[in-house]
Amino acid sequence: MRVTRAMSFGGPEVLVPGEAPDPVAGPGQVLLDVAAVDTIFVETQVRSGWGGEYFPVEPPYVPGAGVAGTVRAVGAGVDEAAWAGRRVITSLGFTGGYAERAVAGVPALALVPDGLALTDAAALVHDGVTAIALLDATELKPGETVLIVGASGGMGTVLVQLAEAAGARVVGTARGEAKAALVRELGADAVVDASTPDWPERAREAIGPGGADVVLDGVGGQVGAAAYPLVADGGRFSAHGAPTGGFAQIDPAGAERRGIRLLGIGDVQLTDDAHARLAGRALAEAAAGRLRPVIGATFPLERAAEAHAAIEARNLLGKVVLTV
Repeated sequence: MRVTRAMSFGGPEVLVPGEAPDPVAGPGQVLLDVAAVDTIFVETQVRSGWGGEYFPVEPPYVPGAGVAGTVRAVGAGVDEAAWAGRRVITSLGFTGGYAERAVAGVPALALVPDGLALTDAAALVHDGVTAIALLDATELKPGETVLIVGASGGMGTVLVQLAEAAGARVVGTARGEAKAALVRELGADAVVDASTPDWPERAREAIGPGGADVVLDGVGGQVGAAAYPLVADGGRFSAHGAPTGGFAQIDPAGAERRGIRLLGIGDVQLTDDAHARLAGRALAEAAAGRLRPVIGATFPLERAAEAHAAIEARNLLGKVVLTV
């Protein structure tokens, strides 16, 4: 089968197409014909050599954790009549997705509703699931104000739509007018251009007196640290994003004094069952037309290096999906 491997740590050019033996479904597993592969920013960071303490991979490896496809065969103990030929999405862990075929355990599978494209389904494998998990963890309520930092990215665009649907007042940050326009189109009540040095002051004006009930930081680093003061006393702050190279560093003692509940990426780590359940919720919202995955570009599997370069350039609206 066709695969794309990261042959070493480095730039996008280390992603090289190649061949590998077809995997075989073991007990409790299915074999998928992969149609589309989710790509997320952290995959570009791991490929570059960052994050070894979180993602212990060593080249050469096949990147990619989230795939959408059709069940080709089943392993021992799996009900063939229930799964053969079904369209599904799944999270593979962190490797193995940039491939023509993949193996996944049945508990990790979520059925794709009829009428929903597999490219759209793939775009929700991570961002849809994590967005729902974040809103569940922060307990966003109708009438509350939420600040979404990095609202134009793959997960940010999902968060905007879900928060708006939940009845919250949504303020987003995005860099440049094109991305800001997208965030407004998706339902944000106000958008702040994060490319301006005074964006925190502008965000505070947009949020209003008292601060935001919830701040969802998908950017990290200095940007996330600058967003932290915008959360209201007694609010919730989630530092779950690190595309700047690190998560926002927040003083727990200071947060405790202000009654702020701190959350991070560790609060949305899910079992296979939980991931599949939340994936089903995201897919149902998309199939009903209430959630639109924003895909800025698609690339064939063999051009994964170009896909990574496009992600790192940060010029696309939404996310990138690989097609097989």
